[in-house]
Amino acid sequence: MIITRIKTRNIGFSRSPVTLKKHLVTNTSIFDDFESNADGWFGPSMSTLVEVETADGAVGVGTAGAFHGGAKGLIEEYYAPLLLGQDARRHEYLWQRMYRTTVRFGRSGSAMCAISALDIALWDLHGKYENKPVYDLLGGRTQSQVPCYVSRLYALDDLEELKSEARSWLGSGFVRMKQRFGFGPKDGPSGMDRNVALIRAVREAVGDQVELAADAYMGWDLGYAIEMAKRLREYNLAWMEEPLMPHDVEGYVELKRRCPWQRWSCGEHSYGKWEFYELMRRRVVDILQPDVNRVGGITEAIKICAMAEAAGLPVVPHSNEAHNLHVIFSRAANVCPVVEYFPDVEPDTGNELFWKMFAGLPSARDGALTLGSAPGLGITLREENVSKLQRGDTTTCS
Repeated sequence: MIITRIKTRNIGFSRSPVTLKKHLVTNTSIFDDFESNADGWFGPSMSTLVEVETADGAVGVGTAGAFHGGAKGLIEEYYAPLLLGQDARRHEYLWQRMYRTTVRFGRSGSAMCAISALDIALWDLHGKYENKPVYDLLGGRTQSQVPCYVSRLYALDDLEELKSEARSWLGSGFVRMKQRFGFGPKDGPSGMDRNVALIRAVREAVGDQVELAADAYMGWDLGYAIEMAKRLREYNLAWMEEPLMPHDVEGYVELKRRCPWQRWSCGEHSYGKWEFYELMRRRVVDILQPDVNRVGGITEAIKICAMAEAAGLPVVPHSNEAHNLHVIFSRAANVCPVVEYFPDVEPDTGNELFWKMFAGLPSARDGALTLGSAPGLGITLREENVSKLQRGDTTTCS
């Protein structure tokens, strides 16, 4: 399984992510030009798509996460030369080679996303070579079916429309849901009232038996998060997600201390086992949410899962993309108890773009997922769609 060719392409959004921008408080909502500056939040590229090929023509695919295209240049200039001519099955060696070679600048961000994409592609390639699903290479499928929480319910202005959407998900069999907060510190007290109204609307629509969580996407500060937790206590949220910026570890510690009745989560924007070790060591949150195509790939994700099991913390990877699913299904339910499920619906916010890029992804039924036994990650490129979504040139390293 000698690597002979690595191809990279940047993939753009299928549409401007206006649904996200309008209906989600974010880390950049504080700026005056948030609504008017088209490049003031997400740029033109959604991800870097990587294809790793061996001498016999087999191809493994992976993506670099975090809604950007910065991984492409790093792969071409730094990482591809390290992998070409190597055996694709040497996962630990190749991961360490990439990480240690670029550690002076590559401990997080675009560099770790680039490592993630390549690592995922290597596992996909290995599975295809062995004619086994990736979860079998990770020790076998530990769970045959995993419950999902549907991840949608953006902060619509029309609360009746929001209620209707929530009821539709309940009617489809989802008894776990996550909605989005729409307002932050810049919006003042009235924004707090509107956040409460959003939660109240969904809770009234689905009742008390539905597990309901809500996402602030790094858009709050400590004081605001504490006040929102107090106001929302009666609605029994399963967790509140990413209220603070990812570097604010001390803020999360204080948030847990001041609001012990509420469970908190983060990790979508954390990189590598060392950052997650700190989250676990400090008991910063109650739920860890790594994304395999950001955190360092499958090789790194299974280490984070092992650390989390020892710490007694659940791991809920960000999204139902194939790389996340193979990790989840290979871990026990006490480690990975649930799937975050982005449904294949419109408008596509970017979170759902993987449905357009890949065929073979499983769809939820009655609020749960099963995973097939196709080799590798079990997915194939929808080349016609990918070509339409591509931004810029394709680069081939050989």
